[in-house]
Amino acid sequence: MWFLKKREITPIWKKSKVKKIRNSFKYAGSGILSAFKSELNMQVHLCMMFLVIICGFSFKISLTEWRICIILFGIVIGSEIFNTAIETVVDLVMPNINDKAKKAKDLSAGAVLVIAISAAIVGLTIFIPKILELFW
Repeated sequence: MWFLKKREITPIWKKSKVKKIRNSFKYAGSGILSAFKSELNMQVHLCMMFLVIICGFSFKISLTEWRICIILFGIVIGSEIFNTAIETVVDLVMPNINDKAKKAKDLSAGAVLVIAISAAIVGLTIFIPKILELFW
């Protein structure tokens, strides 16, 4: 009998959950792409990342060193995205010149600078010994 036949029906909540997750990734990707397109500092970080990757292959850095570099890529680029988000919200909330708005933007930019300098120092500790090996 047709009403006794077992049918497989995907519950509505499963479909919407998958769609929500897919949309989350789509929106996140859109945000990352927007940051790379609109922010000069993000483009500089991306160029530095590619330079480090090229140097990493050239100097045959270890797996541990690759892991450190990848973690630092994520931290620097992630902090730059946070900085962009903070600056965008501050501009939205306070379109006129305001000392506190300026301070918030300067602080978030300063945080990115501290992170980028720290990453550069770590990168130099990885690559300087390998560069020196070429000359000794």
